[in-house]
Amino acid sequence: MTDALVASLGMYDFPWTAAANDALWAAVAERLRAAGVDAPHGLSRGGDLREIWRNPKLIFGQTCGYPYIKQLRGAVALIATPIYAFAGCQGSSHRSVIVANIRRTRRALVDFAGARAAINGRDSNSGMNLFRATIAPIAQGRAFFGQVMVTGSHEASLAAVSGGEADIAAIDCVSFALLQHWRPELTQNVETIAHSPRSPALPFIMSADLAKAHLGAVRAALFAALEDPALKAPRATLGLAGAEILSDADYDRVARIEQDAIAAGYPTLA
Repeated sequence: MTDALVASLGMYDFPWTAAANDALWAAVAERLRAAGVDAPHGLSRGGDLREIWRNPKLIFGQTCGYPYIKQLRGAVALIATPIYAFAGCQGSSHRSVIVANIRRTRRALVDFAGARAAINGRDSNSGMNLFRATIAPIAQGRAFFGQVMVTGSHEASLAAVSGGEADIAAIDCVSFALLQHWRPELTQNVETIAHSPRSPALPFIMSADLAKAHLGAVRAALFAALEDPALKAPRATLGLAGAEILSDADYDRVARIEQDAIAAGYPTLA
């Protein structure tokens, strides 16, 4: 394995946000190098995000809250949790918007029993865990949907609902806002019918192996970049209004949401 450090911002790295992510990272990296940290000059793109999250040379990354509480605790350190300015976000928390096609005959959430649901992945907090929590009170301990299709991304889930291949999906509110702005053809045929519970937003992380030596410098570089007037436009593109340092215990909220669904007799989104 190379000794070079790795940085990744793959969670919201759409083609239309890539330049903004590059600008944000360049500002963080410049400050890190000034502090004596040999930060990479560019973001890593492509490859399996799960492997990137576990890379012992990861100096900066972003993960989903569900993989964090299920798999990554101890392997990564929390840098900070972003504060997004989009609808549905509140401080460092976010939620999912539950969307359905505007041409549907079903109206209330309970009417979607037997419907086709789309999720981006079984390990997604916003696409699965928060969706499951929303359905659990009305599922009454039984399978609720007729089909659950795994699409691989929020963009693909939204396309499935917009195009009629699926009836309902849960979309992370940050992804929804970005897609609403940059790919309006995917959102003009859907509408929001419900919202999920809130949970902490997707945290910025780094390898636990690097945290003892570099966590303070990485945090300082990030917060300086988030306050830099020269980055106003990239931050606006990303919807970044700031960040907050949350503890590992704050992410127990994600686990409690899962446990509440299990206690309601709905352990699997189905």
